[in-house]
Amino acid sequence: MTISAGDTAWVLASAALVLLMTPGLAFFYGGLVRGKSVVNMMMMSFMTIGIVSILWVIYGYGWTFGDSNSGYIGAFSLSRLDELVGGVPNNGGEYPIPHLAFVAFQLMFAIITPALISGAIADRAKFIAWCVFVPLWVSFVYFPVAHWVFDFGTKDAAGNVTGAGWLAKLGLLDFAGGTAVHINAGAAGLALAIVLGRRVGFRKDPMRPHNLPLVLIGAGLLWFGWFGFNAGSALAANDTAALALLNTQVATAAALVGWAVVERLRDGHFTSVGAASGAVAGLVAITPACAFVSPWAAVLLGLAAGAVCAYAVNLKNKFGFDDSLDVVGVHLFGGLVGCLLIGFFATTKVNSLGANGVLNGGGWSLLGKQAFGAGVVAVFSFVATLIIAMVIDKTIGFRVSADDEREGIDLVEHGEIAYARQVVVPDVADNPVEHAEQSMFHHAD
Repeated sequence: MTISAGDTAWVLASAALVLLMTPGLAFFYGGLVRGKSVVNMMMMSFMTIGIVSILWVIYGYGWTFGDSNSGYIGAFSLSRLDELVGGVPNNGGEYPIPHLAFVAFQLMFAIITPALISGAIADRAKFIAWCVFVPLWVSFVYFPVAHWVFDFGTKDAAGNVTGAGWLAKLGLLDFAGGTAVHINAGAAGLALAIVLGRRVGFRKDPMRPHNLPLVLIGAGLLWFGWFGFNAGSALAANDTAALALLNTQVATAAALVGWAVVERLRDGHFTSVGAASGAVAGLVAITPACAFVSPWAAVLLGLAAGAVCAYAVNLKNKFGFDDSLDVVGVHLFGGLVGCLLIGFFATTKVNSLGANGVLNGGGWSLLGKQAFGAGVVAVFSFVATLIIAMVIDKTIGFRVSADDEREGIDLVEHGEIAYARQVVVPDVADNPVEHAEQSMFHHAD
């Protein structure tokens, strides 16, 4: 097969865009935490880049996309990427790009997924424990789940496909990672939050974002990089990529508006944290659906995601788990909204490789597949993460001491502080209005 220079350039650029999302996430999370935790929060993302990149080239790609007859795991061997030089990827069919371009693109997905989880345990996790958790989690949770969802098998000259992931073979529609990335990370974040327990001062002390401009910068970088995440998943510069890019933009914009409307009606004001959170919720929700729905449906999907996630972030207050930066409320619930609404809005008019949902004459079959796939990934990720986290906690310990947490995890774990003069947050009683405004978001007390 002849390599397409245009398609190759688009996939390589998309890989770089997706990598940019992880530093963007570091800014986003870093701005949301208190000033004494920002270095640690950002370091968790950056160390994830280092760890996952190494594991991916040693065995991660093989476990995810390697040829095997199993629908549950790829080739249980070293990746041997040097053997792929000169070839093209065959994932349910051949693509006119270098195989290593596909390897690099998928690596960036493997990096950001565990990085997303870190927000659930902000302020209180030992950094060495995080460095142990990441390789265990990507090996035993992300690599298998990505195989289930993203591996469409090898197609031979006769058109026969072998080695597809079992959810892909079932007919689950997830174009860019609503299940494998966001539901996976959201369920894992819930498990970690339960194992580590609540932060010192949870529901008593103000835990406001220390830097709102940093939050907006991070959200902007995520939005920009997400075009590579979604449109790049077409693996070509074609109509599907254009549809995915447009849908990503309008769904994200609609989710931002949807979240803003909810907070205005409920709390009487609009906030920058709400705008950033709504945008991320829309990005999450459109990820699985971006190449399977019409742009008008993407707008409705985004509005729904913004509204649902605006309410979902308060579940931690109702149930008492301390998901510091709302990984559960935004990524788990946003992913569920996107996956399930595919069952209603999907249409083959925009993508013949997709399916028709309930509103386009397809019946309830697709919705059932979407619900089943999302549920399986959520349960598997939660249980597997719970086991991994408990083992780490019982051996080396996953959480810093209460005294270290009070002093500041940046200084204790890294010997550094983000600013020469740390931000001093006034007591809640000094500004009850501001406290009420802030408590509805990631830093709810």
